Amino acid sequence: MGRLTLKLVKNTMTPSLKRITNALDKLPAEAHKVFKGETPIKTGNARKRTRLQGEVIKADYKYATELDAGKSRQAPEGMSKPTEEYITKRVKAIMRKK
Repeated sequence: MGRLTLKLVKNTMTPSLKRITNALDKLPAEAHKVFKGETPIKTGNARKRTRLQGEVIKADYKYATELDAGKSRQAPEGMSKPTEEYITKRVKAIMRKK
């Protein structure tokens, strides 16, 4: 049997992984901004009561489900769908970037 020797000449993975990790760490805050921006505004209560807790977006008001279902002409797709679409596009961009 032959012998195979591998030598690491340059570590190109570590910088890429750090860049990816840093970008993904920022994603919850970016998604929160998108979600909040998609939230319809009438009195300002819904936007004011939408917060980021850890990595979770909390819409802390009674009519959040109705707004997210598209019950407002200002956000016919709700807030979750556009936010999910943003996250999907952003992750693809992060993973493609060199």
